[in-house]
Amino acid sequence: MTEYLNVGKIVNTQGIKGEVRVISTTDFPEERYKKGSILTLFQEGKAPVELTVKNHRKHKNFDLLSFENHPSINDVEKYRDGILRVSKEDLVELTENEYYYHEIIGLKVIDENEKELGKIKEILSPGANDVWVIQRPKKKDALIPYIDSVVQEVDVENGLVRVTLLEGLIDDED
Repeated sequence: MTEYLNVGKIVNTQGIKGEVRVISTTDFPEERYKKGSILTLFQEGKAPVELTVKNHRKHKNFDLLSFENHPSINDVEKYRDGILRVSKEDLVELTENEYYYHEIIGLKVIDENEKELGKIKEILSPGANDVWVIQRPKKKDALIPYIDSVVQEVDVENGLVRVTLLEGLIDDED
């Protein structure tokens, strides 16, 4: 059985020419949405549908996609709320110190004193660098920038991230 990874969710249609608005969860929109890419649409209670990307463009916070043989809004309206996925075999080889979101989310985070801070629950991409959201037991979530001075080691095999906390990075009163 093929394993799939989410790349985005169709949240609406755009115009009348068969475009859909996608909220992306992929690190590689230019790769995933390039013309000719095959995405598999999953919807509850329906068989998966393979879609071939015809066109991709950015608009505000969305990726706008159109698919081969889907020229009208009537062809894509039924896909609303569907999840677009890519087969795990289609993953791009990453260079050293690059990771897929699915490899990072869920990892345990420990500081330089071997104290467990929590688990990574989300990755934000606000600009220059990603920010990892760490869910802490009985405390507010902590935000850790993915930069060399903070993230010392990512050990996907053992489910662990070692960080050095810069002063003021985490407020322990929370």
